[in-house]
Amino acid sequence: MSDAYMPGFGNDFETESLPNALPHGQNSPQKCNYGLYAEQLSGSPFTAPRGTNERSWLYRIRPSVRYTSRFSTHEHEHWKTGPHICDDVMPIGQLRWDPVPMPKEKITFIEGVRTMTTAGDVHTQVGMASHAYVCNTPMVDDYFFNSDAELLVVPQIGTLEVFTEMGRMTIEPNEICIIPRGLIFQPSPVDGEARGYICENYGAKFTPPDRGPIGANCLANPRDFKTPVAAWEDKETACRVHVKWCGNFYVTEIGHSPLDVVAWHGNYAPYKYDLRTFSPVGAILFDHPDPSIFTVLTAPSGEEGTANIDFVIFPPRWMVAEHTFRPPWYHRNIMSEFMGLVHGQYDAKEEGFVPGGMSLHNMMLPHGPDTMGFEKASTGNLGPTKLEDTMAFMFETRFPQHVTAYAVGLETLQDDYIDCWKGLKKRFDGTIQGNWD
Repeated sequence: MSDAYMPGFGNDFETESLPNALPHGQNSPQKCNYGLYAEQLSGSPFTAPRGTNERSWLYRIRPSVRYTSRFSTHEHEHWKTGPHICDDVMPIGQLRWDPVPMPKEKITFIEGVRTMTTAGDVHTQVGMASHAYVCNTPMVDDYFFNSDAELLVVPQIGTLEVFTEMGRMTIEPNEICIIPRGLIFQPSPVDGEARGYICENYGAKFTPPDRGPIGANCLANPRDFKTPVAAWEDKETACRVHVKWCGNFYVTEIGHSPLDVVAWHGNYAPYKYDLRTFSPVGAILFDHPDPSIFTVLTAPSGEEGTANIDFVIFPPRWMVAEHTFRPPWYHRNIMSEFMGLVHGQYDAKEEGFVPGGMSLHNMMLPHGPDTMGFEKASTGNLGPTKLEDTMAFMFETRFPQHVTAYAVGLETLQDDYIDCWKGLKKRFDGTIQGNWD
């Protein structure tokens, strides 16, 4: 991986895998060294302000327009796109799933995407989709790019090698990567099986949140975002490029690998981030702060402070607040929360929410700690306690998340999830001490 990368802040990087493959002083010389083609990949309108204008110049063996066949339609049965509203699927409610089962047949990363929820409208570039993925075989001669959205990939089991036009990234559980809209890539499991989560972001690009009063340090720091170094594949075999466009899937033959970029420079690039480098902040006297302090990346909307998506994590951390109910409190929220667990336990749900599992608490539906979590937090010792061996996350959006028929039909859907709150009995008895027996 290359030097630090700060998404959304106009950084400019350069990398080459052959000496002098990058031209100097101009972007598109009349003749590029090594007989390469110059090609620009734009991630923003040409006239976007300098600080948000994103583009990269790619110097490649063949131009990406060099197809050998027209696009034809292709099906991915379980990958859905918003708006995707199944009115007859089920009524609203708090939902939780055990992990998506690993497939027995051979299946690639793209074939293994399973949409759990959709929100917003891809045609107006707002909203998102939450997916699980499972895979057990590499995409040898198949490649993919998403015209609809950027992809945030969160591994839960197994390491992925993500070979992109701009180089290779290897991501493992406790790491994430971002694949920009329109970038061709080829993801493959490194050691057999792999499973994880994907946030498909239709809206504005992910960027680190403003720190406000926190200041210049903590949360996700710029130095920990990494871009790949240039690497190319010069292969002339029957290859296919798969495309997602406006919720539909297409494929074309190209007769060679599209991952043939020898050098690139710019600020529109894939990147990875190690969640273990996140520096959490929290209360050091009393009260539980809002979960927004755990935001790694945010995709802003047109309304300041109201995100299209927030990507929030709950990593290992010290709990020290005095006379305070330390887990997340009971609440109803204007945002809709899709949650996953990479490993360990989540402090508000120590039973039933397992690694690889998922939950959905849609906008304004009440949720919070289960009975056991409430009892433990209300009566436990409030000395300093460190939460260890845990990593949970949320895809949180301002839009309602509509559940897919696939998600409702999963055998791992927990029909008894709502029962985890049944033990929260009435404690009011008219005395100031209350009934804590």
